[in-house]
Amino acid sequence: MSEIVSTNWLYKNSHKKNLVIFDCSWYMPSEKRNPFKEYQMQHIKNSYFFDINDISKSSSSLPHMLPSLKKFKEKIKNFNIHSNSIIINYGKENIMGACRVWWMFKYFGFNNVKVLNGSLSKWKKENKITTKKISKKYKTSYNFKIIKELLSKKSEILNSYLDKNYLIFDARNSFRFKGLINEPRKNLRSGHIPNSQNIYWKKLLKKNSELKNKRKIMDILKSNNFFNKKVICSCGSGISACVLSLSLLNVLGIKSSVYDGSWSEWGLNKNLPINISK
Repeated sequence: MSEIVSTNWLYKNSHKKNLVIFDCSWYMPSEKRNPFKEYQMQHIKNSYFFDINDISKSSSSLPHMLPSLKKFKEKIKNFNIHSNSIIINYGKENIMGACRVWWMFKYFGFNNVKVLNGSLSKWKKENKITTKKISKKYKTSYNFKIIKELLSKKSEILNSYLDKNYLIFDARNSFRFKGLINEPRKNLRSGHIPNSQNIYWKKLLKKNSELKNKRKIMDILKSNNFFNKKVICSCGSGISACVLSLSLLNVLGIKSSVYDGSWSEWGLNKNLPINISK
């Protein structure tokens, strides 16, 4: 079953009462943009805004880490989610935030969640309807639960990066992965987790933020032997890693976990090993 839906599919089905649509737009702090204000100005009709930074673990010094199950339930209690709901996630200009929210719902036990293949920008280019109207909130009844296998932590990475039964992917661009440039966040070392492989998340996308077709994505991934291996996706702070995770499941049917702390955690700790590529 596909993890994505097209803009045409969403347009044709947008009237259905069991659809729950989220604007999951998210930007790096350096971009100095406010996704909620942009949502207020224009969004797909009936969509809610999903604030990735707010629906996170507030006690963590790391950015937008997964919240507790209790906090997640509290934050989404008025988003009209029920057992028959289909959750559709989109972003304004890319699918990075949408994939992160897709993974979050998967982690909290909701399986019927999709990513809009494209973005609000694509939706607008196709002259599909947008609005400024804020969607009315309704009570959620779904009983969420944690699927532990979808999350990896520092201890697992430390115990497995030398293990041939693990594959660790890094979704950052090659310059960051190789340690050739400084990290955008302060106090982070440059480089990557030893034995990890670099698959830049944007290489999986067309210019309009749609995923490339299955053949092209398979060409990018085919050099890897996935048989009987645990696959872990990482990145800078656990956001773009989710693009890899969705692509692996959507194209190859491979379930992976996401290292939530990613380089924001690993690169900060001087006691953890790193590699730098020349």
